[in-house]
Formats: sequence, C-alpha cells, structure tokens
Amino acid sequence: MIAVLVPAHDEEALLGGCLASVREAARAVEATGETVCTVVALDRCTDRSREIALAYGAEAMDVRAGSVGAARRAAAARALALGARWLACTDADSRVPHDWLRGQLESGTDAFCGMVAVDDWSGYAAATVEAYLRAHPQVPGHRHVHGANLGVSAAAYRRCGGFAPLACGEDVALVAALEACGATIRWAPAPAVITSARRKARACGGFAAYLARLEHELADAASPTVPGLGARG
Repeated sequence: MIAVLVPAHDEEALLGGCLASVREAARAVEATGETVCTVVALDRCTDRSREIALAYGAEAMDVRAGSVGAARRAAAARALALGARWLACTDADSRVPHDWLRGQLESGTDAFCGMVAVDDWSGYAAATVEAYLRAHPQVPGHRHVHGANLGVSAAAYRRCGGFAPLACGEDVALVAALEACGATIRWAPAPAVITSARRKARACGGFAAYLARLEHELADAASPTVPGLGARG
C-alpha cells in the first residue's frame, strides 16, 4: 500500500484542491494494482478541513501537535500501522501532478526529493520571483528539500527514525537522517508539485517565511548606505 501524508491546519480554502489532485495521482497507480490511502493530519483545525478530507475519501485524524513535524510524524505512524510500504508527502496548499506517485515509485531509491513550482506570484515583485527561480533551477541533483514533494520507503523511514516533531524544518531533518543512515535518494526536478506563494503561513519557518526573507534580503541589498553610518544590519 502507498500512503499520502497531508498535514493541515485550518486549510478549508485549499485542501479540496490538494486532495482532488492526490486522487488523480492515486488513480494512475491504482490502475497497476496498487492501493493508495491518504491520511490527513488535522492539527487543531477549527474550520471545515475534516469535512473536506472525508468528502475526498481520506482518513482524517485529529492531532493537537502545534507543529507540522509532529503532524507529519502522526500521519506517518498511522500509515505505517495500516501497512504502507511507501510514504508520499505533500502539503494542504499544494497540488500534485497526475504522475506524482508513479514518478516517486519509479525512482528506484529509498527516498525521493522533488521540487515545487508556483503558479501564482501575485503580490510579489519581479525581482523576488527572478531571485527565487535563479536559486531553484529545475535540474537533476538540485539538493532542495520540500515537504510538499517528498517520498520515502517505509523501511528507510523506520531506519532513520522518521519525522522529528519540529515546528519547521522537519523535512530537511528527515532527509539529513536518511543520508546519515546511508539511504539512496533521488533528487529530481520532475514530477514537480504546484504550491502556494501565500503570505499568510500556516507553519512558521516554511515556504512563506523563506519568500519573505528573500524579499527582505533584496530590499536590504537595494537600499543605499548612508555615508558615515555604514551598512544596514
């Protein structure tokens, strides 16, 4: 069985789109005889996220983790208990392509690290978008880690200790643990996952925080230094 893990905190606006895309990706591998289960970890949700998850046939589990790392860990534990042999991870504000699961399973490695793409940069300056794209070229061996496009075998996940219950960076920590355990990892540009560039983040230190930091760095670099005062800092 293949399990798709989706942490969610009050994601009623975007969760449906995510789960609809997961359902299409699941159909592509179910046609080959695979079984796919989606586990949505509802972390302190107060909106309609549970209702939406159930409407798309996902298993909805309530957690009061207060961190995306703990939510992913809880979802992974449930998936492993159900007998999953592969864990595919994405985010509630993301949409996966139809060949997403097939691409991960065909990687032939212990883990898969894919890339993300943004389809709506509304509100961001062109310089920010260009800087992001320069720093994230869609090439093999890219070495970027995105929780929205990550996969790992159950065996390798257990061997490395799984997701740490961190408020952020749990995906990076997992990959570091996998590398320390000698796991084989495919760093691939495709299949890429479409993710949100929203400014209001659900998790501290995540993608929104990265884009905000990039904006600030560009603004600082563009600001003139006042003679006698030195650089801003």
